[in-house]
Amino acid sequence: MGFREELESGREAFGHLIRVWHERNGWSQRVLPALAERLDLGRVHNSQLSMLRNHKLLSPGPELFLTLGRLNGLLAEQGGGQGQGPGIGAELASQLQDQAELLVPLQASALALRADDGQALGPTELFEIFVGLRQPPAAFDLRIAETEAASLSAALAELFTAGRSWRQCRESVLAAYPVEKRQRRERFAEVMAGQRDFSAAELDAELPDLRRTLALLGAAAEQELGADQFLELLRQKARLLEQAGLEGGVDGLAEAIRRELQVERPGG
Repeated sequence: MGFREELESGREAFGHLIRVWHERNGWSQRVLPALAERLDLGRVHNSQLSMLRNHKLLSPGPELFLTLGRLNGLLAEQGGGQGQGPGIGAELASQLQDQAELLVPLQASALALRADDGQALGPTELFEIFVGLRQPPAAFDLRIAETEAASLSAALAELFTAGRSWRQCRESVLAAYPVEKRQRRERFAEVMAGQRDFSAAELDAELPDLRRTLALLGAAAEQELGADQFLELLRQKARLLEQAGLEGGVDGLAEAIRRELQVERPGG
């Protein structure tokens, strides 16, 4: 891999890391900038986080990594994972007691970014991920390969329809899909109907709303099924569908159609 490809891969990995970190904690993009300012740990802007998530921030300055590393270290020291539950501990909570917009989301969840060995990621480790010199922690790496996008789309349609025909489920599933933009709703419906597949980038961007759809259908609350768990569920279902397809094949489909003809044929 050349250095340009390595840099691009790093930006993509870092964007996923920031996205999953926010989603897993249920934070808005305002939480980290406001926390950094409140505790005088540096500066990071909402726009920078947005651009990082979308792989569009090409050359961030060192202050960004220093600030994010300091924030992550603080959450690792005073946040969840130390017998205090998923949120922040009493010391940090006392510092934020007059900042409800920070205190409420951080008390709900303040999971830090940790390497596979359990150590909190600091400024150096975060920078190494951004430039492609280090892989993100496995627990925060949800990158979807283009080669699996089609099978995951099929698994998604099978899951949301519970194996029923799209005609039977269309109204209920579309009512639960929380996106209002017409183009995205049409694309979602086409995927559910098997008329097209999500690309890897589309599926990655859809994951938060797909989890909300599952919750609104009453199947599983968002907090019961994290982004990584949801994606792994789709991957397992995709493998089962692929196995069933290999076992059935064209001959299996023909046999199934013949059985349907025998059932439906008058006098059969």
